[in-house]
Amino acid sequence: MNQTEKMEKIVSILDNKKALDIKVLKISELTTLADYFVIASASSTTGVRSLSDYVEEGLKEELGLPQKEGKDGYNWLLMDYGDVIVHIFYKETREFYDLEKLWIDAESVDISQIVSKER
Repeated sequence: MNQTEKMEKIVSILDNKKALDIKVLKISELTTLADYFVIASASSTTGVRSLSDYVEEGLKEELGLPQKEGKDGYNWLLMDYGDVIVHIFYKETREFYDLEKLWIDAESVDISQIVSKER
């Protein structure tokens, strides 16, 4: 699975599990950290943990378990899949850190063909 397919699968899993405000930033031109950031929110800390569990479960057969950071309080979980890094935030924590603004020079990826139009 290449990095784009991996990113699309992660977005699909998050969308199917009702993650809020999913965004993808292509960061490969700005850093060697990864190719993509997938950023999503949940309306509760329990939701943050659940979304993380769903992503992990959906990818563990193909990719194994990710490196995970940020379990304290489940306000922000980072899942490192090598070329795709997933950030799952409690919605107020996301507003505070505002990764999209911090990475303003990154290309925003159109995921409209992946996410549900119902929300």
